[in-house]
Amino acid sequence: MDLYEYQARELLDEKQIPIPEGVFASTASEAVNAAKMVGFPCVLKAQVRIGHRGQAGGVKIVHDEDEARYMAEHILSMTIHGHKVRGLLVVQAAQILHEYYVSISVDRSSRDYDVLATAAGGTEVEDIAREHPEFVKRLHIKPLDDFDFNAAREMANQIGFYHADGDQAAQILLDMWRVFRDNDATLVEINPLAKVGDPDDEKSKKLVALDAKISLDSNAAFRHDGWSRFDTSFETDPLEERAAQHDLHYVRLDGNVGVIGNGAGLVMSSIDAVADAGSVYDTPLKPANFLDIGGGASADVMAESLSIVLSDPHVESVFINVYGGLTSCKLVAQGTLEAVSHLESNGETVKDIVVRFDGNKAAEGLSLIHEAHHPRIHVAQTMSQAAADAVSFAAHQLGAVQK
Repeated sequence: MDLYEYQARELLDEKQIPIPEGVFASTASEAVNAAKMVGFPCVLKAQVRIGHRGQAGGVKIVHDEDEARYMAEHILSMTIHGHKVRGLLVVQAAQILHEYYVSISVDRSSRDYDVLATAAGGTEVEDIAREHPEFVKRLHIKPLDDFDFNAAREMANQIGFYHADGDQAAQILLDMWRVFRDNDATLVEINPLAKVGDPDDEKSKKLVALDAKISLDSNAAFRHDGWSRFDTSFETDPLEERAAQHDLHYVRLDGNVGVIGNGAGLVMSSIDAVADAGSVYDTPLKPANFLDIGGGASADVMAESLSIVLSDPHVESVFINVYGGLTSCKLVAQGTLEAVSHLESNGETVKDIVVRFDGNKAAEGLSLIHEAHHPRIHVAQTMSQAAADAVSFAAHQLGAVQK
């Protein structure tokens, strides 16, 4: 679960991590009122679950009510890298003296927690790591380590929070760790963690989290009743929501070839096969979704899966790739035929479906497909051939031609 910045700030504030005063606004009028409350100059920040907002024009400083209204209306109308702006965070403008980047994330390769930091914050840390790797410090917290203030201070010293108070930097590191641990997060990122204040007044200088990104592990939601405040079901894809109601793992993509398989690895391989086969066309054809029916799927589950995929108006063909272990290819075939029959009885058009079966009950499943003699259901012997056939059917519908 990726949080919006205004939501991430709530979790930081709960652990006393310093943040500038800010107000969330969903309309231009609310933004103007928030700006008057916060005080001018202030910053309007588009609320989207994606980076590069500033480069896209989604972060603006405003100096009066008229400018606040104009910029609020402009930003609220924006779509940034495919993400519709859902609101504005109106925050105090700060006099920044220095910027740092700090994050804590799950490191699956080393099976611990990764602390990444650089004194060159406010920019893309990936670019810094590539161009100046010596500027980036990476440290690890073991799952059973006792990470206390002394450990945080030692880590802060190793990272090198130049121009900043070492104890305050250590306290923020420790509080970030508490946000990460107590909320079952997979990422807590502050960029920038800024030193702000009057350059001529040492007492005014302090570290403040000017921006934050937090991702929570959705599998831990049952432990956190408070996560209901982050509910954004209004923006959930209706097909993804429908799939979730049937415990199906479905992710909508932006292509034209539907993909159904059993097991995440097989589905990912199928998606790659579709992308590879589609790359030879003048306009590359891509997979339309990820859908894993899981192990032991019934005919009803398969029927619902195919119905969901075909409900996407962008889908022009479907690739079903099943390696039967716990899953019976015979039941998958039955579900496929049931779904097609149901769609046709409702007067809906059925797109071409390419089936590749192997393993448990594959012969029986293929026999059912052959006996049905349905003109829209086709059989392929290999995954690569099935992907190529499905792409070919979609290309025909879209009028795409090979390069």
